[in-house]
This record gives sequence, C-alpha cells and structure tokens, in this order.
Amino acid sequence: MKKYFNKITFYICSALFIMFSSCQKKLDEAYANPNALVEEPVETILPSLIGNFLGSGSAAGSSYGLGGDMLLIGRYIQFWGTYSTSSSPISLTSANQSNYDAMGGTVGTSDNLGSLWGAFYYGQGQNLNKVITWASRDGKWDYVGVAQAIRAWGWLSLGNEYGDAIVVKEAFDQSRQQFDYDPESLAYDSCRAACLNALTNLSRTDGAVSQANLAVGDQYFYNGDVNKWKKFVYGILARSYAYLSNKADYKPDSVIKYTQLAMTANADNATCKFMASGAQSGAYSYLGIFRGNVGSIRQGAYIANLLNGANSTFPTSTLDPRAPYLLQPNPNGTYKGIIPWNGGAEISATNDKPNNFWGGIYSVTTSPANENNCRYLFRNAAEFPIMTASEMQFLLAEAYLRKGNAASALGAYKNAISLNFDMLMNSYSTNIPSANLLTTAARDAYLANTQIVPASPSSLTLSMIMLQKYIALYGWGIHETWTDMRRYHYTDIDPATSKQVYADFTIPPGASLFTNNGGKPVYVARPRYNSEFLYNIPSLKLVGVLDGSGAQVANYHTTECWFSKK
Repeated sequence: MKKYFNKITFYICSALFIMFSSCQKKLDEAYANPNALVEEPVETILPSLIGNFLGSGSAAGSSYGLGGDMLLIGRYIQFWGTYSTSSSPISLTSANQSNYDAMGGTVGTSDNLGSLWGAFYYGQGQNLNKVITWASRDGKWDYVGVAQAIRAWGWLSLGNEYGDAIVVKEAFDQSRQQFDYDPESLAYDSCRAACLNALTNLSRTDGAVSQANLAVGDQYFYNGDVNKWKKFVYGILARSYAYLSNKADYKPDSVIKYTQLAMTANADNATCKFMASGAQSGAYSYLGIFRGNVGSIRQGAYIANLLNGANSTFPTSTLDPRAPYLLQPNPNGTYKGIIPWNGGAEISATNDKPNNFWGGIYSVTTSPANENNCRYLFRNAAEFPIMTASEMQFLLAEAYLRKGNAASALGAYKNAISLNFDMLMNSYSTNIPSANLLTTAARDAYLANTQIVPASPSSLTLSMIMLQKYIALYGWGIHETWTDMRRYHYTDIDPATSKQVYADFTIPPGASLFTNNGGKPVYVARPRYNSEFLYNIPSLKLVGVLDGSGAQVANYHTTECWFSKK
C-alpha cells in the first residue's frame, strides 16, 4: 500500500511540475522583460568589453578598467603625485589617497586599486564569455578571436597587479560563492593559451566572418581589422615573455619572435578612441576635462628631469623636444615636476610649480571651461594607447641586449624612439604651441645626439633602454611601467654602468615611505574590497592578505610578485 501511495505521489508531483513549467514558459513568452533580453547581439556587447580597457560605466559600478587604478599606480612609478598648495608636505594618513605617493597600500574598506579587478571579473567577465559562446554558435569567429584576445590581455594585466591573489580555475564558475586563489604563474599560462586560441579564430575566414560586421562592435579600437587584432595578440605574448627576465628560463628568443610579429608601425597601435559627445562619461577619455579625474595630481619630478636634461643617464642639459607634448610648463615657461611624497613643497616659487594637466595654474583642481590648453592624453577625444609599436621595439631592444646582440639592440632602440616621436607628431599635436611642434628634423637631431643614441652598440645600456621606454609610455603605460620597475626592483644596478637601471629614481626615504611598509617598496595590490573581503575570507587568509584573526596584514602590498622573482 505504501509503495502504491508513493507512486501516486510521484505521478502527482510530476504532473504539477510539468504543468508549472509549462505555465512558467508561457508566462515568460507572454511577458518578456523588456529591459533584460534573453540574448543580446554580440555586436552590442563588444563595445563595453573594449571600454573596460580604460574605464567603463554601468548601473552596478563605474570606471572599471585601467583608469581608476592607474591614477594611484602612477604615483608608485612617479609619473605624478598629489599637489599641495601649502609649504608643508601632503598628509600621508591612511584616510588620504596621498599615501600612494609614499608607496602605501589600500587600507580599510576602500575599493582603491580594485578597478582592474572589477573590469576583469565583472565588466568583461560573463559578458565576454557570452560573446564567445554566441559568436561560436553563429560562426562569427572574428568576434570569438577578439573576445579571446581581450581575455588574454586581462589575464596578464590581472596577474601582474594582484599577484597570487587571483581566481583563475574557478573564475567564472557560477555554482560557487567562494573561490580558491591560484598562483600568478597560472594567469601567465592562461594568457598564452587564450592568445593561441585567439590567433586561431582571428585567422578563420569561414562562417559569418566579416570585417564590416566586426567593425560594428569594434568601431572605437581597430574598426574590425583582424590583422591588427592579431598584432595585438602577438604583443601580449611578447609582454608575457619579456616580463620574466629574472627567471632562469627567460626566453629572449620568444620576446624577439613575438615583437616582430606584433605592431611595427604606428598605424597598428592599439588605442581606445572616443566619440567625445553626449552626456555619457564613457564616451570621453578618462583623463579629459569632461570626466575630471586628474585635477588633484601634478607631473612628477622624475619624468620632468628625464625630459629637461637633468637625469644622469641623459645629461643633455637641454629640453627633450617631446617635453611640450608630454608635460605642462610652469608660468615661467620651464618644465619641472613635484616629488610625489612631498606634494611639491620642495618648489618654493609659485611660478616654478607646474601647471595642472589641463593647462591651468598649479593650484587649480577643477576642469576648465574649454580644452584650449589641454594637450596629449588630457583631452576629451584623445586616443588612449593600450599597446604601441614603440613599446614593442623597446621590448625587442631589451631582449637583444640581454641575448648579447648589441648591434640589433641599438637598431631596435633607435627605432623605438623614432616611433614615439612620430606617434606624438601624428596624433597628439593638438594645442601644442607652433614653436614647439615636432618635426622630422627635430626627431633626427635628437637621434643623432650620442648622449641619447650611442654611436657604438657596445655603449648601449639597459638604463638607456628602460628610461627611454619610461618616457615613451608616460601617461598611458602605467601598468607596464610598474611591471618593468618591479622587474628591476626599482633600484637594481645596471652591470654595464654600476648605476641604477632607473638612474636617479628614489624610493621615498625614511619617514616619507608609508609607515605600514616596514621599509620595503610596494609590489602588489590587494584584491578588490567590495567582493573579496565580503565573501572570500578563507582565500584572503591563505595568501596573506588577512591574518588568522581576519585583520588586514598592513604590509601585504610589499609582497613581491612571482613574475619579478628569480
């Protein structure tokens, strides 16, 4: 009897389930949510994925991408620092963003240095996965390849910023509420695997592959040119091998191979482009006056001294022709920068303090009414580079020099500088005073200066290569420059000169180094607070972000990353 009753119960429940499912299906079909389509065309998803390179926006969070983090990381590498109008140094309390000027880490409940984390796991995340799934089904292999290229870029960038506190294997497992962290080396492996998959799909010509259709979703990056996307992928591979220069199994030949397959001309540069109209902030450059993100920072003394001829590796005592493009002058017409942890207090004369990045005087932090004095990347419509041919040539020069081929290294080094000059001439001459406009003659004269480009290959040094690369990546290659400086542990010695590779670079001394650091420089960002610290406590403890009691380890940010270790 009991068995019979169980059968009746089973059949009734089954019938109810079928009836409920059928009703639910009819309700869903009859009353579809107009604000949440079941499936979005991949052409409309891709622009937001590209937007996440620099800074996207959404109802659940904004500015995910390189932008938010680079304003802080730029202080670590002394691209810029926080201004102060007083005669005293800036405040370095834990509640003040100025602690980054002193190489401090993120503390408390702040989401600082979590923008790239948010971009990778949220902004791109499942959206990118959907592009791969739906585009594969529809034979849009170009879209699949582009999505995989973006994922490869993300794996490498994520690993370099957050070290071993990243989720790789379980990253997109929706059945989990907590995630195990994986070693940074796995991010490098995943990056390279994604690169190879991307190259395969970007090379396909079957199915629904179409340059015109890819351009619909790729209007503001490569405009549907898969050959340029492939160069971008090769560039990612080149970076992934170049950054392991401290490893015993460093492979300079791999760097050489992939840089030569990557972009070799500025026409192939990977840049985010902007419509710069309308009310949506994502349509404007992150550094422009519309978004108003750089009002409280000023150019650093380190980059200024590289360009004004005061750096000991390039002691020209003359102004680099690129200075009026990259930097802002002061009211006296000279080019100076502030010491980040000192907030400009070391510059006593008001007229010697650099103008802000929009051309206003030092003390002004608000956006101007117009862009008349805005230059370089600090305009609403300025292209923002993600990777350039010049950068690839610097990677090539370093690899050749490390391999012992100084002649080829010198050729790549000279070409890298030339490409940077040409990029500035062709894309960033807006609002440059006519007397300061770059010319091919000025470029060639600069390259003929043996203090910059030695006549003999045997005189080329790592310091020359890395410092010229620092100049060429100024303002945009913040994450790449930070990775480079950590590879050289900020103050490593160039064996050819017995001087620092980054000549004259000074880690904040004594009490100017953030108190939590324990005398060590910063190497890693902690994971994003507004996700990991809410549910991933066990993993945070395992990697040392939190101690056994759940308290934040104050000097976690000084933990050296895998990529920079021997």
